[in-house]
Amino acid sequence: MVLPIVAYGDPVLRKKAVAIDKDYPHLDKLIEDMFETMEKSKGVGLAAPQINKSIRLFIIDSTKMYDDEEKDKGFREVFINAEMIKETGDEWKYEEGCLSIPNIREDVHRKAKIKIKYYDRNFKKHEKEFDDMNARVIQHEYDHIEGKLFIDHIKPLKRSLLKGRLEKISKGDVDVSYKMKFPKK
Repeated sequence: MVLPIVAYGDPVLRKKAVAIDKDYPHLDKLIEDMFETMEKSKGVGLAAPQINKSIRLFIIDSTKMYDDEEKDKGFREVFINAEMIKETGDEWKYEEGCLSIPNIREDVHRKAKIKIKYYDRNFKKHEKEFDDMNARVIQHEYDHIEGKLFIDHIKPLKRSLLKGRLEKISKGDVDVSYKMKFPKK
């Protein structure tokens, strides 16, 4: 089932999400719904706060970030109760966007490598390192469960220039091709 994505301005996007256990109600269905929602909205990641659930869960499908000959560099994974261990390497910029902030893209600087621990959908514990686009997508989604948005990483002047557009998004005055929930509509 495709779920509505929460738009910028909703308080759930600014809360630090809470950990869950393997008995979280209907977890498998929620994960499947999140993948379906992400695919319908043409995203590469989706965090539970974006579907109005303040829990430490996000999903990734970074295969879309790579050309056909590099598809094997991407991966599809569920991250539950993730904890960032470290971010290393040189910062590099890349133009990011967000399903909760449609039609706005900005350059964001992030570290090139990360080490993260998390549980997968079967509650098997992992501790892994990621780099390049995979690291970036994880960092973006991890920010969501920490109550942060990609626009928090841009310069204050640039953010202030976006204020009017962000307010319009909150009110639902935006053209999107996927289901959304607007806090001020």
